Amino acid sequence: MTAATLMLLASDGTTTTVEQTEPWRFVRPEALRSRTAFAAAHVVPRVAGDNTPGVPAEIDWDSTLAYRHHLWSWGLGVADAMDTAQRNMGLDPAAVRELIVRSAAEAEGVARRRGAAVSDVLVVGVGTDHLPDDDLSLEAVVEAYSEQLAVVEETGAGVVLMASRHLARAARSAADYARVYREVLERAMSPVILHWLGPAFDPRLSGYFGSVDTRDAPRALLDIIAASDRVRGVKMSLLDADLEIDVRRRLPDGVRLFTGDDFGYVDLIAGDVGGHSDALLGAFAAIAPHASAAIQRLDEDDVDGYRRILGPTEVLSRRIFAAPTPFYKTGIAFLSWLNGRQSGFSMVGGLQSARSLPHLSAIVEAANACGALEDPELAAERWHALLAVGGVVRIGRT
Repeated sequence: MTAATLMLLASDGTTTTVEQTEPWRFVRPEALRSRTAFAAAHVVPRVAGDNTPGVPAEIDWDSTLAYRHHLWSWGLGVADAMDTAQRNMGLDPAAVRELIVRSAAEAEGVARRRGAAVSDVLVVGVGTDHLPDDDLSLEAVVEAYSEQLAVVEETGAGVVLMASRHLARAARSAADYARVYREVLERAMSPVILHWLGPAFDPRLSGYFGSVDTRDAPRALLDIIAASDRVRGVKMSLLDADLEIDVRRRLPDGVRLFTGDDFGYVDLIAGDVGGHSDALLGAFAAIAPHASAAIQRLDEDDVDGYRRILGPTEVLSRRIFAAPTPFYKTGIAFLSWLNGRQSGFSMVGGLQSARSLPHLSAIVEAANACGALEDPELAAERWHALLAVGGVVRIGRT
């Protein structure tokens, strides 16, 4: 097998080969003007660490922070410590807190170079997950949110008020959600981004904001926003483009919609006559150069160029985020490894095992097709080595 071909593995065990595609060669911008885009970054574990299920995370801080600088170098912002696929599945509270402090310290220098606030280059998740997975009162949920809020605000990072599993269990009505969010927002020093995460990402959040009916839940969310002057925006991760557009059109002036729709972000960011969505996406961590270059085209009012660059990446994103969606970060870490941004294909909590070889093969195929394998020779070498370890390619004695 040559470096110019890639072996692909189907779910029935058959293999095929495809020619490698030359990667796109994009130019880093001085700034992105027409859209705000945050990429939800992953953490890189220490190679020799005991990152097995149920143990505290051991993080390779140099590689983890270097990945954030990679995202910043493309003009993107970083969304940190809010990735549900790791924060509730391997990234323990102590590691979360250290990640926030370290990322914020790095973000200060980036913000100075851009002439921006730290909150413009880094937003951080605030939730209640540092407490045991027990039933809490509404008052306890408020206090839990407030504890994390204080930690993040001290760093200067922007706040993303994450959906809370504790609140989803404790709340009995939309009024309960309104009460908790009102009290937490009153304690916020600066406007925050609210996060509406759908059950595709976390089944325990079904019925969030007080209703499983998507016609009712937006009303509760919009009432919470209307009652406060401390909401900067809303991140919607429901994988429902029509619902997102409906909410976007109903937001008050000055409140932005940050799409979390990793299936349909191209149209949502492009927008329509009624406006556009900004971005806060896990997918952008995998395709930072494409995301940056596409938004640069929008900066020049070149919508066709934007779609030409970003459109093909949606196939890749859909494969990364395929059901069961909570395991999507495995694909992000896998591409990080293929592109040479971490030395091993490993994750905290052992989540590198959460996806099958055929699933990873589909990611390789889509990444190759859209030019997202930044170093094709390295990607082929690492992918074929993984196939060999998996028994697809024979090595040594049988």
